[in-house]
Amino acid sequence: MREQKFSDIEVEETSEFEDAEFEEEGVSRRSRPWLLPLLLGTTLGIAIAFGGIHLLANRSAGQQNPVAKPAASTGASMTVTVAPVETTRVARTLNTTGTITARDLIPVLPLTNGLQVKQVLVKEGDSVKQGQVLAILDDSILQDQIRQARADVESKQANVGSQEAQLASKQADVATSQATVASNQAIVQQRQADLAQAKARLEEGTQNLRSYQQLSNAGAISKQELLTRTTTVATATQAVRLAEANIRSAEENVKSAQAGVISAQANVNIAQANINSAQAAVKSSNAQVQQFKTQQGQTAVRSPVSGLIAEKLVRVGDMAGTPPQAAQNGMQNGTNNSASQRLFSIINDGRLELQALVPETQLAQVKIDASVQITSEQDNRVRLQGQVREIQPVINQQRREATVKIDLPQTNLLKPGMFARAVITTNTAVGMAAPQKAVLPQPDGSASVFILSGEDRVRAVKVEVGEILIGGRVEIKKGVKVGDRLVVDGAGYIKDGDKVRVVNKQ
Repeated sequence: MREQKFSDIEVEETSEFEDAEFEEEGVSRRSRPWLLPLLLGTTLGIAIAFGGIHLLANRSAGQQNPVAKPAASTGASMTVTVAPVETTRVARTLNTTGTITARDLIPVLPLTNGLQVKQVLVKEGDSVKQGQVLAILDDSILQDQIRQARADVESKQANVGSQEAQLASKQADVATSQATVASNQAIVQQRQADLAQAKARLEEGTQNLRSYQQLSNAGAISKQELLTRTTTVATATQAVRLAEANIRSAEENVKSAQAGVISAQANVNIAQANINSAQAAVKSSNAQVQQFKTQQGQTAVRSPVSGLIAEKLVRVGDMAGTPPQAAQNGMQNGTNNSASQRLFSIINDGRLELQALVPETQLAQVKIDASVQITSEQDNRVRLQGQVREIQPVINQQRREATVKIDLPQTNLLKPGMFARAVITTNTAVGMAAPQKAVLPQPDGSASVFILSGEDRVRAVKVEVGEILIGGRVEIKKGVKVGDRLVVDGAGYIKDGDKVRVVNKQ
């Protein structure tokens, strides 16, 4: 193919050369119509001859040396472009593979269990915002519970009113008992005054009796008068005793009234405790109403974060908290039954990572924050730039591999579970680079380039190729030196020792 292309080029160059000769001689083709067929036939014959010569020369050279070809001057110069070998920084890389996974998979759990799923508003792969409603649960059971709780509140509030009425009655009893105590205390005071008066009379009667006794002894008065005074003292003595008895009775009444006050106050305390209990029951019922209302508000299942729906584990009609298909998936996949509690799984912020496997012997080459190029054999559009975020500390004992977690840019080309390839940059070094078009692969698997010697001769040299670089360049490890001018355009149509015409000198 190379020889055929070369022959075509020579035909074009010969044609141009003939046209130039005609123009220089000032001869018009239209004035000589018989000359054109002759010239075309002659040109074609020359091209075929040159092609045969080149083919034989290449076959002979291939048997002796796949790179160096014997020089054969054709008399015409191939037009080529050249580029110098330059120094560049070459990244050393490590090739590996792995699986695309979610960087942070957030489970969405029902805040209220035991309710039937009424609506499911999203599907797997949907993009959702934080707070967006994902599903709606049936709240009819909660509405019944709220009505019952409110009725219970009203009943307990009525009980509080009854207890408050009883408290008022008991407080009135306390006031009555306290009034009785005060009345009896006043009677005690009155009896004490009566006792003092009776004692005064007794004292007065006793003194008079002494005086009359002396007079009676002297015969100044009659015995009748003495007897009258004696009776008066006896009567006063009885009056004192009666007054003392009245005082004791009044004091007992005071004590009894005070006991009544204590009993009435105890009844007040009991009534107050009943009120407190009834009020607590009202608060408890109100709290239950609020709880049911809160649960009613939680029947709208909302997304806790923004991201992508990775799993939808619930269907309309399922009971929230135990979706049957989730439990079945858990048994089939061998996962934990706790997955059956999830309604959805969300890839937080849609961020993915590549979990690449690196052999233990090469793990020391991988550094945190190292640049990684991600590609996929299934989708040639996937050509992403990632970054090493984490190297898991535990190495798999069976495979002797470590998991390297690589952050990925946001894209819709990748999905969790996909297989991908990763080229991890391990370090950079100074090397030589040349345009990739200048490097020609050889049948034996080697590569060669054409170095421009002087101004118009080329020399074929074997080279050792390294990394593919950006900008259509390739690393060259051996065979050339910095500054060598390599043939780029036209390299596939020349051979060792050919004379060329350089249209750009770089």
